[in-house]
Amino acid sequence: MFGWFRKRRRRKLLAEPFPEEWVGYLKRNVRFFRTLTDDEQLKLCDDLRIVVAERDWEGCGGLEVTDEMKVTVAAQACLLTLHIEHDYYRRVPSILLYPATYRAPTRAQHGEITPVGGHGVLGQAVYRGPVVLSWQSALMGARDEDDGRNVVFHEFAHKLDMADDLVDGTPRLHSREDYADWTRVMTHEYETLCEKSDKGRATLLDKYGATNEGEFFACAVECFFEKPKQMLKKHAELYGVLKAFFRQDPASRVGT
Repeated sequence: MFGWFRKRRRRKLLAEPFPEEWVGYLKRNVRFFRTLTDDEQLKLCDDLRIVVAERDWEGCGGLEVTDEMKVTVAAQACLLTLHIEHDYYRRVPSILLYPATYRAPTRAQHGEITPVGGHGVLGQAVYRGPVVLSWQSALMGARDEDDGRNVVFHEFAHKLDMADDLVDGTPRLHSREDYADWTRVMTHEYETLCEKSDKGRATLLDKYGATNEGEFFACAVECFFEKPKQMLKKHAELYGVLKAFFRQDPASRVGT
């Protein structure tokens, strides 16, 4: 019954014209938007409208959340799910935005976060809880599409990883056959990054990915969408399994 009402509400929402000012936000803030095909742009606009409407948005640290902020963040999150089956991040009850770097909470219970100290961070994905972001970093990531860093991609990649109730760097793949290649490639790439990181050697992937398998996946997702051509050249197998999972080939897009 609730599913029927939800589908009806979504159909009604998508039947309305896409807000013209939102198009301006996408063109001004979300640089990858111009590299998508016309059909992909339409799909992204539909998806982000539902995420904007169905998630609770909350400003923290005195920040007042605007439509521009919602559209900019939701567009980046929806790029990850553009060509895969998804539920519009239903396991993300809310998206919290801070003006800039914030103090990370050290306690999280029942999906609720309690800011009781900690260190300054740019983003956070709480298991079965909210995604917390620095708006400044989210905007910078959207406008600079090739620096290899994007806090929205990173945190929402964690949410894809958490979809099977495990935080292990392996999201719910499309078929059982996919897991063997995924495990082989990801294990090799993760161990290689850890080795290079320990030796202080330069890496294309963010060395933060050597923290654990979950962080490796999130960092790999950032690189896949932000530096696809470099990843394809230096980490062809890693690019291949991510291409198969996301069903996207960002290295082939004009302007990337």
